[in-house]
Amino acid sequence: MFFQSKVHNINLYNTLLVLSRNLFFYKKIGLPDTFETRIYLMFFHFSILMIVTKKKNSKFDQKTYDYIFHNIENNLRELGFGDVSVNKKMKEFNKILYDILLKLDLKNLNNKDFEINTDIVKNYFTSLNDRKNDQLYEFTNYFLNFYNFCFELTLDNMLKELENFKY
Repeated sequence: MFFQSKVHNINLYNTLLVLSRNLFFYKKIGLPDTFETRIYLMFFHFSILMIVTKKKNSKFDQKTYDYIFHNIENNLRELGFGDVSVNKKMKEFNKILYDILLKLDLKNLNNKDFEINTDIVKNYFTSLNDRKNDQLYEFTNYFLNFYNFCFELTLDNMLKELENFKY
């Protein structure tokens, strides 16, 4: 099945991490460079990947999801969070991922159509509420282009080709 090997899981997490560190988000859009911002950006990218795979009648396996959250948990521990704080944050991040996943695509159809829900964007990137509409437009346009890029790829090549996405 799709993305089952451990190598793919490592590559997917690292690719999501690289995508979340794109200077576009911090210089052009003006997002704060924080741990939470990067996690949210990873979740937006991952949600789009999951939406694309679903629209192509496939899905990610549980191991992929688990591996991403395992890495986030390790990062929290490296930042000095204790067991109680880590568990609380992980529950919160789990809810956030599903919130983004369920609300990101306004059209929510089983075809190529995709429309970014700007309310969910503003909910997690509150700095965009105070910014010019151009920055919100650029942000949503980035993710529309990311969606279209991913949709055009075959499922077998999607992970390998993600690092070629440029905006």
